[in-house]
Amino acid sequence: MNPAEWLARTARARPEAPALFHGTAQVADYADFARRAGSIGAALAARGIKAGDKVALFLPNSVDYLPIFYGILYAGACAVPINGKLHEREAAWITAHSGAKLVFTADPGVLRGTGDIDGVPCIATGSDAFDDMLATAPLPWPAPMAQTDPAWLFYTSGTTGRPKGALLSCGNLMAMSLSYFADVDDVSDRDAALYAAPMSHGAGLYNFVHVLRGARHIVPESGGFDPGEILRLAQQMRNISMFAAPTMVKRLVSAAHSAGADGEGIKTIVYGGGPMYVADIKQALATFGPKFVQIYGQGESPMTITALSRADIANSDHPDWEARLASVGQAQSVAEVRILDTDGTPLPPGEIGEIAVRGPQVMTGYLDNPDANAKTIVDGWLMTGDMGHLDEGGYLTLHDRAKDLVISGGTNIYPREVEEALLTHPAVSEVSVIGAPDPEWGEIVVAFVVADGPLETGELDEVCTSLIARFKKPKRYVFVSDLPKNNYGKVLKTELRERLKEM
Repeated sequence: MNPAEWLARTARARPEAPALFHGTAQVADYADFARRAGSIGAALAARGIKAGDKVALFLPNSVDYLPIFYGILYAGACAVPINGKLHEREAAWITAHSGAKLVFTADPGVLRGTGDIDGVPCIATGSDAFDDMLATAPLPWPAPMAQTDPAWLFYTSGTTGRPKGALLSCGNLMAMSLSYFADVDDVSDRDAALYAAPMSHGAGLYNFVHVLRGARHIVPESGGFDPGEILRLAQQMRNISMFAAPTMVKRLVSAAHSAGADGEGIKTIVYGGGPMYVADIKQALATFGPKFVQIYGQGESPMTITALSRADIANSDHPDWEARLASVGQAQSVAEVRILDTDGTPLPPGEIGEIAVRGPQVMTGYLDNPDANAKTIVDGWLMTGDMGHLDEGGYLTLHDRAKDLVISGGTNIYPREVEEALLTHPAVSEVSVIGAPDPEWGEIVVAFVVADGPLETGELDEVCTSLIARFKKPKRYVFVSDLPKNNYGKVLKTELRERLKEM
């Protein structure tokens, strides 16, 4: 089934329900939301876009985003959301690689001159051409699509080379959406999805559950993440749910402290996309209360590997509470999760290995990349490249990417464990641990530290030796003003390794 049918059904059942908001201002109800999508779908079809064709969205967050996205689905085509913060050359490469027949942009000239997408038409939101699309007689109903048809082509962040395009089918997106209701949160027509993180990524994927339930969709006037703006919007609009990277949660908590706010109006914050340290989620709970759910997923299994429930996060009386806070929860309803040894043998609880996942939410494969498919999908299992262990209760704890493992003196050291220890020091704001080549040990542990004030390395040594084995303690500390991150808030350890080479 075409996921756009959810929009068409909601619009038919509740046409006057408020749908799209720019800040606090309503821009469209569900009838107009569906009409805009249907008009864009009809205009795409008139341009020769047919079932299975790719159409790219190189856009910042805006109230036009969802009508365009659903317009692509109305035509039976596959959307290629590109993070609006990417460099134009990166966006041009994705456009060319995907074979997109058309690109929606905020600026029709932004992709010109890159040399990669000659002949691919660009339609700018707000242009006469876009207005003409909106004026087209709408398609009465979305085009039929099969469960296996591609609907969303997601390009990985590409921190270690060219990104790969993960093909997500209609069935993948439906499995993800229904798992949200089962494992993450319920949604009602009184709720509102707030898009502060890029709509091209996880935040945008959560639109489906809110469309299905006829909830509101709010794009901040800033178009992005402004903690003060979010706190004000939550108070005014009520029942706000949002997806946020852990770094965003930390900034939101800090802003609430400064403003004397408690997150009034926020219903749920789903966090993921990077490590949430125990000290940070404890602070968030103390500030906002039980409003948090954690998910773990990848573009290849979108938002759908595990979930740590609101109840688990808030249950401080449980004897395993801190261990569970450090985990990413239990397998979501649609997912099978295994921990595998290097030879593919399943490992027992407590043993660390590579995380593998299987289920109807896992991508159909990478676009035009058979070698990567063969390495990533093994006997039906998605090999995540992440290291972790399951406990006896089925809670999964991550131990970094396989490539980030530090092997010092023949012993495995997991950077996150060292980072968790260092973050218990009150003067440490952020930290990232990597391995550096060493002629004696093979690798040594190096910690990049962002400090809130004066800090001596001896203090950091002391906190490490009080919490972890002495051999895991960093051999070197590098104090920096900030950590390099990609557009999704993930620390770029590849860049930190490059910095070390230059020191």
